[in-house]
Amino acid sequence: SHADLSLSQLLPPDSLLNLPEAVSLLLSAIHNGQRIVVVGDFDCDGATGTAVAVRGLIMLGAAHVFFKVPHRVLHGYGLTPALVDELAELKPDLIITVDSGIACLPGVLRAKALGYAVLVTDHHLPGEQLPPADVIVNPNLPGDAFPSKSLAGVGVMFYLLLAVRRALREAGLPGAQADLSSLLDLVAIGTVADMVKLDANNRRLVRAGLSRIRKGQCQPGVKALARISGVELATLSETDIGFRLAPKINAAGRLEDMSLGIECLLSESLPAAMDMATSLASINAERQEIQQQMLDEAELAVSQLLTQPMDAPQLAYVLHQAHWHPGIIGLVASRVKDKLNRPVLAFAPGEPGSGELRGSARSIAGFH
Repeated sequence: SHADLSLSQLLPPDSLLNLPEAVSLLLSAIHNGQRIVVVGDFDCDGATGTAVAVRGLIMLGAAHVFFKVPHRVLHGYGLTPALVDELAELKPDLIITVDSGIACLPGVLRAKALGYAVLVTDHHLPGEQLPPADVIVNPNLPGDAFPSKSLAGVGVMFYLLLAVRRALREAGLPGAQADLSSLLDLVAIGTVADMVKLDANNRRLVRAGLSRIRKGQCQPGVKALARISGVELATLSETDIGFRLAPKINAAGRLEDMSLGIECLLSESLPAAMDMATSLASINAERQEIQQQMLDEAELAVSQLLTQPMDAPQLAYVLHQAHWHPGIIGLVASRVKDKLNRPVLAFAPGEPGSGELRGSARSIAGFH
């Protein structure tokens, strides 16, 4: 029903742990015209979450908002010390992580040492030790009472913006009128693409976002991605998001730098967005080609292994080729795991000259 789609049915943000502290940090950043740098992750949830953060903060009155995404090969995942050092040129007062940060202890330490405030927003499970951020908002923190633990990174960011807008309303400040529901197309795309559990709350977010997309009430970048994918907006489905739109956004983060995917989602003009969507589609075609080649090699290696006599059944498989691409090993591990029904780890070289390997692991039901 229509009432169900309305955001009034959404779980309220109040029970998110540390929410008041996060809101006051953002209110003062907005009020004082601070320089805010959003650091995303290089997947679709991270890209949509970054776009939601940048668009939303500007709508709420932030004057100086920038974003930076790690480069898979150069930086690795999340807020690393190397990435923090590169942020210096943006002169940040506040760093906000989206869809990452809960595991980025060294990077947060480095940011604090340089005098930056750090707000971590994430949905991944925390480890033993939490990063020394000023504030952490993550529904999976111990002691957090928010009923849906399945929020995607983009959902956590959206919730934070809702709470900030409410505070602006209560204080009668500008930004109180921001139409945050205009960001629901991005929230829906990130939530579907991240394959989090579609519990009642996530389903509400996704349904509300899909309904806006189908009416054509979406970012120019979303229109462009649909057009380049040959998908009609009026009938766009979750499957279209998962298999047609998200892979094109993801491709930038896999092969190059996720910035292009985010720029597309931030674009205000359809022609500019179409140019970027066209580039993303061709990067994705290249990704499919590299992936197919890597899969062929992986399957050949595995079939050779399986013909050799073994003392005991193989419990897990580890694959590596010197020329594999670190942005695609996760996809290879995933496919081979499906075939063999065993945990699979795939490795590629890390940063040139570092002598490191980058690995990605995928497992089967019943084995963490």
